[in-house]
Amino acid sequence: MKKLIVSVFVFAFLSFASASATSAAKIAPTETVTPTASPSATIVPPSPSQAVERPDLTQKTESTVEPLRKILDSQVIGTILPWNIFKYAIRQAVGAGVPVNTIVLILLLPLIATIIAAVRQLVGLRGFGIFLPASLSVVFVATGPVVGIVLFLIIVFVSTATRMLLRKAKIKLQYLPRMALILWVVSVGVLCVLFLTPVIRYPGLTNVSIFAVLILALLTEDFIRVQLGKSVRTAIRLTYETIILSTVSYLFLTFKSIQEYALLHPEIYLGVLFMADLILGRYTGLRVMELWRFRKLINSK
Repeated sequence: MKKLIVSVFVFAFLSFASASATSAAKIAPTETVTPTASPSATIVPPSPSQAVERPDLTQKTESTVEPLRKILDSQVIGTILPWNIFKYAIRQAVGAGVPVNTIVLILLLPLIATIIAAVRQLVGLRGFGIFLPASLSVVFVATGPVVGIVLFLIIVFVSTATRMLLRKAKIKLQYLPRMALILWVVSVGVLCVLFLTPVIRYPGLTNVSIFAVLILALLTEDFIRVQLGKSVRTAIRLTYETIILSTVSYLFLTFKSIQEYALLHPEIYLGVLFMADLILGRYTGLRVMELWRFRKLINSK
């Protein structure tokens, strides 16, 4: 428990320190300076880069949808054939009102699952399965990696502390009521973080959506299940591995070239992922971490 508390606070401190340094370097004026200001006042013109919002693939905003729509309009696909039917289907769906960013995000989810499976099969990082790191990477897209990691660590810490306090207090509860109580404590903890927004003054906290908080809260059950089935040390190690997998997946989700290729060539893109999953499923060799772990035994032969 002490190691978990120290790890969470150190990681949270480093994350907020880097976030504060970044936000301190950006000073965005919120009011227009009128000509009646005193001579000593300094008029700071607004920077164009400050007006540009961070593209969020999970939101239907102009900065997200319009570039993708222009990419679709710039492609000429010709006559409908069996190998370009997905291209036509995408254009029909977009014309009917389906957000193009939603289509791109759904197309990228199999890629994220394949990456997580490849890291697990070839490297040896396990994490909390595939669904949890994939969901967490989408949360990182919605909130930003700093806010997402901090909120995830806070939820992990609060849920672990609540479970241990219930065990030490010898309060016996059935599984579902206990999970409901832990979710109650997690919700209060997230609210406390949001209440500290005027003190922390980090812009990312003001853009946290219920979508991201809901996913993080629902992931608490998977974390508690691992703790109950194994140990706290194993849960902490899996938490670090999950953060690594989610961060790597987040980077792939934000690559513009990958988004464009998946949107313009969905048939080839999905076919390659299908073949990659089949190849990974047949791999039975040693993982990178296993080679490092047993390197002395391997070199002695």
